[in-house]
Amino acid sequence: MFRSIRTNVDIKPHRKFITLIVAAAIAVTGFSTAPARADEDVAKVLAGLAVLGIIGAIVKNNRDDDRQQVTRPHRPHRPKPLPPRVARYDLPAQCVRYFPRYSQSRTLMGRGCLRKQYGFEHKLPRACQVTFWNGKRNRVGYRPDCLKNRGYRITRR
Repeated sequence: MFRSIRTNVDIKPHRKFITLIVAAAIAVTGFSTAPARADEDVAKVLAGLAVLGIIGAIVKNNRDDDRQQVTRPHRPHRPKPLPPRVARYDLPAQCVRYFPRYSQSRTLMGRGCLRKQYGFEHKLPRACQVTFWNGKRNRVGYRPDCLKNRGYRITRR
């Protein structure tokens, strides 16, 4: 992907002035004070128009040169992923949940969510694991404070 950057540099004022003077001089030379034949007048008019066309092309070319299009490759900044030995200590914050049957004031990290979002759930310390009854079946979770004490971080990804 390339990002285009146009530099809008105006034509310098002295170029405009010179162009105006040259165009006026060509226009004035087309008129002669002495009467001439029609064939010579037509030839002079055609020559004057050709010269004006050439000058116009030169002026346009100069304008195009002033507005050069600069292209640079667009490289979005993407941070490198952490190596697995470091990334395994980053736990997803979306797995921290409130389980009312476990405690009225404490949260746990759900084991099912960790299995889906984390991938290293089987390597978490067993000392932080909590099993509780939710009224239908036994549920398993991990205490966030215990995990933090053992070097794990809860991060938003």
